[in-house]
Amino acid sequence: MFKKNFSPKRRFLSGLFGGRKGLRISVGNPTSIVCIELMQKTGIHFPEAHLDAKLMAELAAAGHEILDYDTVMPEFSVQQEAAALGCEVNWGNDNMMPEAKTHPVKELKDIIIPDNILEKPSIKVVLDAISILRKEYGDHIAILGKVMGPWTISYHLVGTQEFLTWVILAQDKIRRFLDVLKEVTIIFGKAQMQAGADAITLADHATGDLVRPETYRDFLIPIHQEIIRRIGAPIILHICGNCIDRLRYFVEAGFDAYHFEWQVDAQKAVKIVNGEMSLIGNINNAKTLYNGKPEDVYAQAKYSIKAGVNILAPECCIPLQTPLRNLKAIVEAAKDGYRETDR
Repeated sequence: MFKKNFSPKRRFLSGLFGGRKGLRISVGNPTSIVCIELMQKTGIHFPEAHLDAKLMAELAAAGHEILDYDTVMPEFSVQQEAAALGCEVNWGNDNMMPEAKTHPVKELKDIIIPDNILEKPSIKVVLDAISILRKEYGDHIAILGKVMGPWTISYHLVGTQEFLTWVILAQDKIRRFLDVLKEVTIIFGKAQMQAGADAITLADHATGDLVRPETYRDFLIPIHQEIIRRIGAPIILHICGNCIDRLRYFVEAGFDAYHFEWQVDAQKAVKIVNGEMSLIGNINNAKTLYNGKPEDVYAQAKYSIKAGVNILAPECCIPLQTPLRNLKAIVEAAKDGYRETDR
């Protein structure tokens, strides 16, 4: 059967929408593939890469130029919205990802969404970086944006433990928080599309080890449906952990794809979603990408290809100490994957 040699952008978008297979499966980057070795090769480091649009764009581009991934993702942190909403953020270093140092919100009245939120430094830097990448790569490479959903933003503003106690003790309060904070997700997501993104990753960490599937169903399905409708763009959901018990809820919410972890068996996930949503992932970070060898990465990638995953990717934001050779092994498996599994 004849297969087309797609450009990286077409290859990724075809996988995102469950379309025709080209010569090989796409390799994407829905979260972050920045590691110490990548920073050393580019000469661009944290925290500067979080704060300067030109440096952010150049480091993101290394994901394609050095690793040969089909996508570039210029947002390496999960703290952009938190910083814009008043959290004090440590923007990290080569050995540490950014983290919120303060959680300034206790009540709904404490949430202040600035009228000029798109001009806040932590937000504007991402929009400017996307614009730079669009001019340089927009016709050939898929450009991904990323936004935090209202559940994740609540973790940052309130504190994870405090917020999760409300699931039991103050459910109406949670609903009010989600309803207000979804506007930040929507505003930022739409702005990223206008800046030149081809698709948006929505990270909303109602994770499998912290939140029951019924909680996702009752609190987040309607919120996510509204976010998808109002952003009006291809959206990839990212939620960490073993979420096999809520995959059908993600389908019901209407996501184009789900970026999932190795804890979710690829064969089972493909069967459950039944072609109604694409799957992106799910190469293990800690055991395989960080501590394993290229042949271990290759074997996991081949398993995911054979299972029917639509796009290969690390399961989540990678550990900063991940070796480049392991990240490259995903691409090597992709280049061999269809040829071997189609026999």
